[in-house]
Amino acid sequence: MATGLTPKLPLTVDPTDGPYGLISDYAQMVKQNFKMLLLTIPGERIMNPDFGVGLRTYLFELDNATTHGEINDRITAQTARYMPFIQLNKINFGVPENSPDLYPYTLSISISFSVPALGSMDTIQIAV
Repeated sequence: MATGLTPKLPLTVDPTDGPYGLISDYAQMVKQNFKMLLLTIPGERIMNPDFGVGLRTYLFELDNATTHGEINDRITAQTARYMPFIQLNKINFGVPENSPDLYPYTLSISISFSVPALGSMDTIQIAV
């Protein structure tokens, strides 16, 4: 029988792990959970209406310093509340690397973070 910490998202059939692929190390699990925190819209999670940054809610907002500040504050507050073991190192806003022609219509966010308890550092890049 396969052993793992949690199913890998998106769910995929995996012949080695059983019905679904599994994450077997804590650093990858933290990264997946952090990504879910960033993408979940507040009110979307049952029994926890405050959970989530809701990056997609900024889809039609202006790409300016005010919006970047709101997103930065939201990420910082949500991480401190729901994942206090993560240390945010840097949040960058920019042009998507693989689609620069979509610039004013797509926002790319790169978040560098570390988990001191695991001794790991990683980066998440999300295009909204």
